[in-house]
Amino acid sequence: HGKEWILRDKDLSIAIAELNMKAGEKALDGCDHKTAYSYLGAALSLLPNDHWRKHYDLSLRLNFLMAGAAKSCCQYDEAEQILRGISGRTRCFEDKLPSYFLLSQILRTQGKVDDAYNTCSFVLLQLGETIPESVAPEASKAMVEDTLKMYEEVYDDDWLERKMEGNTLRTLIKIYNVMAFASYFCKSYSMLVYFTCKAVQLSLRNGVCEHTPLSFLQFTGVVTNDDDAVLCYRIAKNAMSLQERFDMAAQIPELFLQFYGRIAWRFKPFQVCADNLRRGFETGLSTGDNDMGLLCAIHAIKTALFSGASLKSTLKEIDYYLHLLKTFKSAKMYSNILIYRETVTVLIDKGDATSIQEKNLCGDLDDPSNKLRDGLFCHRAIRAYWSGYTERCNHYSEKYMS
Repeated sequence: HGKEWILRDKDLSIAIAELNMKAGEKALDGCDHKTAYSYLGAALSLLPNDHWRKHYDLSLRLNFLMAGAAKSCCQYDEAEQILRGISGRTRCFEDKLPSYFLLSQILRTQGKVDDAYNTCSFVLLQLGETIPESVAPEASKAMVEDTLKMYEEVYDDDWLERKMEGNTLRTLIKIYNVMAFASYFCKSYSMLVYFTCKAVQLSLRNGVCEHTPLSFLQFTGVVTNDDDAVLCYRIAKNAMSLQERFDMAAQIPELFLQFYGRIAWRFKPFQVCADNLRRGFETGLSTGDNDMGLLCAIHAIKTALFSGASLKSTLKEIDYYLHLLKTFKSAKMYSNILIYRETVTVLIDKGDATSIQEKNLCGDLDDPSNKLRDGLFCHRAIRAYWSGYTERCNHYSEKYMS
């Protein structure tokens, strides 16, 4: 009855909606996503039917916050619906940009990498960028060499003092970072390299912003020449040091994933990397970046396994992650962690007492675009080696290397 009474007075309903929105924002700041979801939902329900026309700024802010809270609570379909609604009601393209970026993250989390890629492509085209249909391996290799050379020429104290100006440039780098990630799953490796290099070059030409560190870290992950490993580690450390200049708490899971999961393990102790990846996992879950947090968990398992950590402790950690994944609904990550679990059980007792009935679903192993395939072949080779099956180990090693 109270709500019906409030809705009769539009000024009162707007005032109470704003109070609920502030309470939701405070809950988000405290990483209490369920409470935020409740407050923001209440705020939305108090808006009058013509709220987009008469209270545009409030409607835009509140809907965007609600979409973010829904994402953090794994209500992905609801979040997607809200964001698509925002894009249909905004007054200018600049107001759509945050929603498009969050939408691409949600699509990626759901495994809809083609849709995430296409969303980013649309944004880039609207911003005047050109996107190639394909990139030849030779061209991507040349881009890496040019970018490394450009970094050596540009990176100095003067460049570090140059702050990137304009929201459009910062948005471009942010979108290129997402496209690079999506390209790994739905495009060629050369396209991944292309987008990664584009983001780095934009920053080197125009100065530093809060998205520069991630672009640099992604770039060091695509440099395959071992002769450049030390230089790449220096680039990665410089990128991580930029955290001190910007408020980058929300990016910690992805930064730690890139640095400790893909670069630092060659130079730092495995245990240090595993501990920081666990920190990335915990931060991801607390900030609502569940997708990146769980990717940190997978790399923490991998690093712990190669560090010689207790297999029984690692198995217990894996089962904890599998339990969480029943809530976070990511089939690919679930299968990925099951692959590690099977390897650990083979190493403990050949699965006699530690195996479970649930098996990974890796899809078509004859499909070259199946990203789980290479990981499965690698693990099968490891299992065969430690079980004493030399020919089987060679068989899967060849499949993995090919």
